[in-house]
Amino acid sequence: MAETLKDRIAAEAKALGFDAVRFASADPVEGAGAALAAFLAEGRHGDMGWLADTSGRRKSPLALWPEARSVILLGLNYGRGGDPLAILNETSRGAISIYAQGEDYHDILKAKLKQLAARVQALTGGDVKIFVDTAPVMEKPLAARAGLGWQGKHTNLVSREFGSWLFLAEIFTSAEIEPDAPEEDHCGACRRCLDICPTNAFTAPYRLDPRACISYLTIEHKGHIAPHYRTAMGNRIFGCDDCLAVCPWNKFAQAARNSALAVKEGSDNPPLAELLVLDDQAFRARFRGTPIKRTGRDRFLRNVLIAAGNSADAALVPLVEARLDDASPLVRAMAVWALSRLAPGRFAALRPLGAADPDADVRSEWLREAA
Repeated sequence: MAETLKDRIAAEAKALGFDAVRFASADPVEGAGAALAAFLAEGRHGDMGWLADTSGRRKSPLALWPEARSVILLGLNYGRGGDPLAILNETSRGAISIYAQGEDYHDILKAKLKQLAARVQALTGGDVKIFVDTAPVMEKPLAARAGLGWQGKHTNLVSREFGSWLFLAEIFTSAEIEPDAPEEDHCGACRRCLDICPTNAFTAPYRLDPRACISYLTIEHKGHIAPHYRTAMGNRIFGCDDCLAVCPWNKFAQAARNSALAVKEGSDNPPLAELLVLDDQAFRARFRGTPIKRTGRDRFLRNVLIAAGNSADAALVPLVEARLDDASPLVRAMAVWALSRLAPGRFAALRPLGAADPDADVRSEWLREAA
C-alpha cells in the first residue's frame, strides 16, 4: 500500500519523539463552545482569568485562525514507573506532580513542534501554526475527536496506549488532511478518579470545579487557600496526581522515552526542610527550567507551609517559625497556620505578637483557634 500524507507526517512526528499523532478537521467540536460558556458563567475558572479573556477565540479552531482546515494532534508521553501516590505517605517530603518533576514541557514541545511544522509545510505546501496549552485551544475535545483518546470522568484525556499521561500539542494547517475517527469513551461504570479526589472537586462525572481542585489551588490560585482545603492537601505542594494515577487504563502506560522528562534534581519530591528556607533567589535557582518556577516563590512557600502543618514533624517547627517574619503576607499567614498545627503551645505564646501584623489576613490566622 502506498504511503499516504498522514503516514509521512506520522513518521516525521515519531522520529522527532512524539508518541502519538492523529488528525482532525478544524471545524468546531460539537458542544465544546457551549460547555466553555457554561463553565465561565458559573465562575468555575476562578483565578484563571485568561479563560474568560480568550473565550471568543477558544471556542473553535476557526475562531483562532480562520484559514485553518486541519489540526494535527500530538501526544508526548510523560509516564513513569512505580506508584506516583506513594510519596503521600512520606509526610515530611513535598509531593510534586510528576509532570512538573522534569524540564518544562512547554519548552520541550515547542522545540519539537517547530521542527515538525516545517516538515508539514514542506509536505503539504500549506501554512502552519503551532500551539501548546498556553494558547487558547480547547485541545482535549479536539484530541478526543481526532482519536488520540477520550476525555475521562476526571476531564483529562485518557489513552488506551498511554493511560492518563500525555502532554498535548497541536499544529494547525491550511492544508486539507483526512481526519481520523474519534475514540469511544471507555470509562464504563468506573469512578475511581472521582472517588479518590481529596477535596471532592468533581461535582459529577466529567464535571470538575477547579476552585476545589488541589492542582488549581497549588498552582493557579493566587491568594490564601481556604482552611477547609488545607488538611486535605496533605503534603501535595505542586499539583495533584490522584485522579490520574488511579485510572485503570494506566496498566498500559509506558515510561517516558524523552530524557528531558526525567526527574530533575531538586524537583523529586524534596524534603520540606529544604524548601522552607528558600528565598526568591534560591527558589529561582532550584527550579530553573521547570514548571514550578512560573508559580513563584511566595505561592510555592504557601503550599510548603501547608504541607509542613500537615506533617506532624516537630523538627520543622523552627523553620516554620522563621517564616513568621517573611516579607510575603501569603507566606506569613500559612506559617501561622502551620505553627498552630505543629506546636499549639508555641502558637499560643506568640499569639499576642500577631495582633501587630500589618496584614489583615495574617492577623486573622493568629485569631483562629489552634488548628
